[in-house]
Amino acid sequence: MGPITRRALFAGSAVGAAGALLPTAGPAAAGPRTARASYRAGYHFTVPEQWKNDPQRPVWIDGSYHYYYLHNADYLAGEIGTAWRLATSTDLVSFTDGGIAVPKDTTPNGDVWSGSAVVDTHDTAGFGAGAVVVLATMSPHDGPADQAQYLYYSTDGGRTFTPHGTGPVLPNPGVRDFRDPKVIRDEERGRWVMTLAENDKVGFYHSADLKSWTYVSGFVKGGIGVLECPDLFRIRAGDGTVKWVLGVSANGKGAGLPHTYAYWTGSFDGSAFTADAADPQWLDYGWDWYGAVTFDKRGTDGTLDESGRYAIGWLNNWDYAHFTPTIDSDGFNGTDSIVREITLKRGGDGTYFLASRPVAALDRYVSRTVRLGDLEVEGTHLLDYRGTAYELSCEITWDQLTGAGMQLRRSPDGVRHIDAGVHRDYAYLNRRPTVSPDMTGRWQESHSPLDPARRSVRLRILVDRTSVEMFVDDGRYVHSSAAFPYLVDTGLALFAVEGKAVFRNTVIREFRV
Repeated sequence: MGPITRRALFAGSAVGAAGALLPTAGPAAAGPRTARASYRAGYHFTVPEQWKNDPQRPVWIDGSYHYYYLHNADYLAGEIGTAWRLATSTDLVSFTDGGIAVPKDTTPNGDVWSGSAVVDTHDTAGFGAGAVVVLATMSPHDGPADQAQYLYYSTDGGRTFTPHGTGPVLPNPGVRDFRDPKVIRDEERGRWVMTLAENDKVGFYHSADLKSWTYVSGFVKGGIGVLECPDLFRIRAGDGTVKWVLGVSANGKGAGLPHTYAYWTGSFDGSAFTADAADPQWLDYGWDWYGAVTFDKRGTDGTLDESGRYAIGWLNNWDYAHFTPTIDSDGFNGTDSIVREITLKRGGDGTYFLASRPVAALDRYVSRTVRLGDLEVEGTHLLDYRGTAYELSCEITWDQLTGAGMQLRRSPDGVRHIDAGVHRDYAYLNRRPTVSPDMTGRWQESHSPLDPARRSVRLRILVDRTSVEMFVDDGRYVHSSAAFPYLVDTGLALFAVEGKAVFRNTVIREFRV
């Protein structure tokens, strides 16, 4: 992430402003807060207290995923800067807090920004076989031209890290925006490869020992804002085709594109990436899936599975990152998307794309299932269900209509709700009728393509207390957006516009994590 937004200070007066704009309870609530007024997610990862933003790519260590993320323990105190905090998980649904792993302000370089961790199996860096090495951006003077890459190492399985001196292992060559190193191991050529965000370019670097880096090539893409948090990985499709994927967090809003994770499929020769097409595809079409990372899919024995990959993103957006009732109600600001499994698929036009679905382990946490079967709807149909955190899935079919979908988190009077569904030739997620963090009113409804000639769409929607994630047609498209409905807004309705729709195999599931 960038130095200005990352260092943005949430002053005490802003806390009150957020509370006033985004109340922590509905109109019927009064008196002191109770546990029932909690906005903490029911089954999504949230920071235990204070602040989190960028996820850092989880790594598999000693039988569990080690998930690091940027954390500011001094958020409410007004102190700036992030450290790396650790959470561990064996199934990517339930996480155990591991505390601060890479501390801030322990060297003259200040706090620690985004980067990546790797397990140095072959002791290339000299810290011991199996040492965990972190490459991360730091900016000693908090300026865009002094961002550089620094090294930390761990010899206790990634629980605590020590700085490797105070100088950078990759100094800034005198450019603006030079950050977010992502390192992978190129076993075929016996070296490490780094991708680095350099404004409108992703730079590629080589190293034999993680300490000395050489620039080898660059991939340039303008028109989608400053590129951040680059990602590079190999994945195999069901038909056996292997592709390399280059991803970045990018802001395409100015061009009518998402503000999430852009990616290109292509080839990588160890030094340069060649894209299959000039324009990127997008892994999420909502407003709030930023700083996302993908990571290895491992079996219980640690075996790598190249047929899939996992992904997690920050359910927030720098345009309104501090406008959340969770800081008042629960003392934290930081929620992640559900972990998703990413697969490579071939489209009808012969091109390849990434599809997403919630991690399979979520099924093990189902605490209640409500099967509603097939429901024929014309107009609005209010269901006999109430909830703030659940999953809704169905297939919508029709002969002729303008649109159809669901009103999620519906208020008792039907005025407030989040709409998810289809309209003519697009699928959409619309948070405008509820309490939204976007005070400009511009970023309320997200769209993804839909072929109306099919006259059907499959939707799987994850609803939690402060977010909605909609998976369209088996994850071909995904929409993730933050929203803050009043906690009394628990209703659910189905609707069809100018026609009749059948909601087939309609199922609601609740989770206990």
